[in-house]
Amino acid sequence: MHRDLRFLSPRWGYENIPWRSFLKQVKEASYFGIEWFPFAESGSYKEVLDLLNHYELDYAIVMTVVRPYQNFELYLTHLQEDLIKLLEIGIGIKAPLFISAQTGREFFNDHQIQQCLEVCQQIQDQFNIPVYQETHRNKWSFAAHRVGEMLMKNNTIRLTLDVSHWFCVSESYLEDQQLAVSEAIKHSCHIHARVGHTQGPQVWDPAAEEYKEALDFHLKIWDKWVADRREKNEPISITTEFGPAPYLTKGDRTISLTDEQWRLNIWMKDFLKNRYS
Repeated sequence: MHRDLRFLSPRWGYENIPWRSFLKQVKEASYFGIEWFPFAESGSYKEVLDLLNHYELDYAIVMTVVRPYQNFELYLTHLQEDLIKLLEIGIGIKAPLFISAQTGREFFNDHQIQQCLEVCQQIQDQFNIPVYQETHRNKWSFAAHRVGEMLMKNNTIRLTLDVSHWFCVSESYLEDQQLAVSEAIKHSCHIHARVGHTQGPQVWDPAAEEYKEALDFHLKIWDKWVADRREKNEPISITTEFGPAPYLTKGDRTISLTDEQWRLNIWMKDFLKNRYS
């Protein structure tokens, strides 16, 4: 594997697995680290960080504001407070590689979005840890055209690119939005390698023939992104982000959904490792 190729395993979906067992499994699967939302589960953060050090694994944080808010000003306060709390977790033990922030809402106006981005930039500068904007339904970055507009106004935005959301929102593979996609690629520092399609954010199985078109459209974007990162001599950082139910449906699967989620993520990791090594 190229030294610049770094795969992260999501903690999302595996919260019921004890941390030691989970991280041992992650290490044995040759992941570089994990992606983790600390607020999603109880327990000792120090214990998790100590175990990450023990298994020589890195971590990134994914976050969104989950506390209720009655107005934009309160949302902004929650965003700032949550980012600070999340970055304080690792002080003196182990710092995260970056934060992927699912920021704002799809109905926020340009001025409100810019205020959210300024808060993220302030926290990034304060802790010297990157804060990326994750492209995500329900957030300000819900669609390619919206992100494209904001990138034209703010060239400092850095993204975690999850194009599965955009395909779903647009009900297309963005064939007629290539300028916005190209700009997003240039500003992306990390990707979530989940395969979605025009009717949903996660296919049944990315290896299935019926989803070949969806996989191919993702690969066209990912290939360009990998080439751009290598041209810049930057690491290729990828979370295999196939999620649990309801993203993952039971149907006629014969193994547990937890095992099936793990299988899909391992397939994605190995497929992309072979493609980009």
